[in-house]
Amino acid sequence: MDKKMEMIEISGATGGGQLLRTALALSLCTGTAFEMQHIRAKRKRPGLMRQHLTAVGAAAQIGRAYVEGAQLGATTLRFVPGQVQPGRYRFSIGTAGSATLVLQTVLPALWACDAASEITVEGGTHNPLAPSADFLAECYLPALRRFGVETAFALHRHGFFPAGGGCVQLRVAPGAALRPASFLERDPAPRLQATALLASLADAIGQRELQVLAGQLKLGPDALQLRRAPTAQSPANVLMLKIGGEGQHTELFDALGERGVGAEQVAAGLARRVGEYLSADAAVGEHLSDQLLLPMALAGGGEFTTAFVSDHLSSNARLIEKFLPVEIDWVQQGKRCWRVTVNS
Repeated sequence: MDKKMEMIEISGATGGGQLLRTALALSLCTGTAFEMQHIRAKRKRPGLMRQHLTAVGAAAQIGRAYVEGAQLGATTLRFVPGQVQPGRYRFSIGTAGSATLVLQTVLPALWACDAASEITVEGGTHNPLAPSADFLAECYLPALRRFGVETAFALHRHGFFPAGGGCVQLRVAPGAALRPASFLERDPAPRLQATALLASLADAIGQRELQVLAGQLKLGPDALQLRRAPTAQSPANVLMLKIGGEGQHTELFDALGERGVGAEQVAAGLARRVGEYLSADAAVGEHLSDQLLLPMALAGGGEFTTAFVSDHLSSNARLIEKFLPVEIDWVQQGKRCWRVTVNS
């Protein structure tokens, strides 16, 4: 059977929306159709939500795909890709659902095109269960550059729960010739930069958070920044900590403020996560670790170290192996250090 006529069958019961987004991206990149059943079956609200439908619609439009089952709450989806077309696209989620996840879904298909593309997505820019716009700008896209992917990212409007209304834009350079990349070590003396982002809330909230981080992570005044989001449609607070080094991988950790949760508690939780990362020997944080698998697989190889092999990472690895002739393995190198390797 011709490869373009193959139909890969996937169960989405053990994963969330990430499995669907990975399948969409790889379907566009390889020209292979798939049918996913039991989508988000173990979630409190199973099936496709609006942000997943936006990702499906974006992939279908960019890839001229035939789609069955793209309905709110659907647990089965069939996706048959056509020819990927570069160009200028605009998508709106209509809720505070993650705009960044939509970008990540279609980006791999566009970086291999013979012409540049521009994607604009309206929705949420800082969500508790998705990479934030700052994470994309500071961590994910710089990591992709090491594979040979060139992009330009812009955050035009912040969007927070419940109103959404954010706007992000990504320009993608054409003809990326992917090369394997490694993320094995981080700078032994990294630079830490803390930022408190506020929308329609008092500066004192961010200042209290920054003081907690300064005390627990031994940060000087020049490593503390207060930033405002004047165009946001919802009050919000996001606390971020960037860890970088000269010529080394950059990580970004964030925490969203919640009603009824004190500023000190938000900051203490973030400081604990950052401390756990710094105390391990691994280079890549938990959230980026599963996101690196796809570009490594498309590049034909790569490796990284991470402190924890999450369910997201393992399920994403097994799905990628269905689409591409690669093997993804991991071996423990220390108490909190795993080496993940992608081989073609």
